[in-house]
Amino acid sequence: MASSMLGNLSSAFLPSQLTKSSRALFTPHCTPTFKRTSFAAKIRASSTAFVETRPTDPVVVEKDVSSSKNILACPVCYEPVTLIGANVLSVDSARGSSLQCSTCKKIYSGKETHLELTVASGSKAYDDAMPMATEFFRTPFISFLYERGWRQNFVWGGFPGPEKEFEMMKDYLKPVLGGNILDASCGSGLFSRLFAKSGLFSLVTALDYSENMLKQCYEFVQQEENFPKENLILVRADIARLPFVSGSLDAVHAGAAIHCWPSPSAATRLEGKDMSLTAQRNQAVVKLKLPRFDACITLFFNLQVAEVSRVLRPGGVFVATTYILDGPFTFIPFLKPISQSFTQVSGSNFFLSERELEAVCRACGLLNFTCTRNRQFIMFSATKPS
Repeated sequence: MASSMLGNLSSAFLPSQLTKSSRALFTPHCTPTFKRTSFAAKIRASSTAFVETRPTDPVVVEKDVSSSKNILACPVCYEPVTLIGANVLSVDSARGSSLQCSTCKKIYSGKETHLELTVASGSKAYDDAMPMATEFFRTPFISFLYERGWRQNFVWGGFPGPEKEFEMMKDYLKPVLGGNILDASCGSGLFSRLFAKSGLFSLVTALDYSENMLKQCYEFVQQEENFPKENLILVRADIARLPFVSGSLDAVHAGAAIHCWPSPSAATRLEGKDMSLTAQRNQAVVKLKLPRFDACITLFFNLQVAEVSRVLRPGGVFVATTYILDGPFTFIPFLKPISQSFTQVSGSNFFLSERELEAVCRACGLLNFTCTRNRQFIMFSATKPS
């Protein structure tokens, strides 16, 4: 789930060249990095990509099915949960199923379209209040509109389109093909469905905080013939309290989402519940050596990336796309104060630079940062050391 509120910023300020590096910005002499890669899966999505790709050579994928579905955990204590009411989890088995924590015994009930795994699950008198950017995407109208015009507008910010983005990210995900993947902040499940249909992963978990986004994903799945429903589960959860066993995921993907990840509320929920983790994350942010306000923003973003690092297995891969605000934009008067003010009001991380993204990944134990850029668009990857 993501927002393209600033996606229409004029590209006139930026050169058209692309770069791929772990540090370099726009270099006029570099070769464009939207290169062709060969994969067997047929790619379909709701918007048109800039570059047409024609898969040629097949990819041999060995799926690890034995442990692919023993990954869900209680978001309160992070202990494994036991499935009640169904033999196996899938898109169709959520309704009528429930999950019980093996430690605190809390029960999480399945809804008609998804599994409910938030900290406040089951409470009728209380629900977590999220920042404006998160609540915006919980509305039925925006959820309905996301794949019916909203996502297509991302091309103005340099996004190449879902088909091309999918081809690019598969190159980053080659080391973990055949394993399981979490599509974090999946929105209406645009990439979750592509992951499931590709046959490249043993299990795809589509996770979002918006009930209406997950409902849209469910409806898209039901409308499509011969969809592999057994390889996909839909989960409602908080990105700051991922309901997965530590070290259980092979890959995490966050498409056009991290600039909308909530900030202060995540820090508040962690205080008093997981002080050792919070202290470690605070220390990690100190290592970033950023200005005081930037360090505060990055601390909150650091909480979510630390969660991604926690659930990844050694050798696991984190791949994400987002908007960045650096290069020529750093010379625009008053842009930084405006961005800071928007961050305070919306509660989202609008927007980090490439340097900050790499620093946060490194502080959270994710190394080998690499990226591909096109104007405000960036796709980056980092790996948890083996």
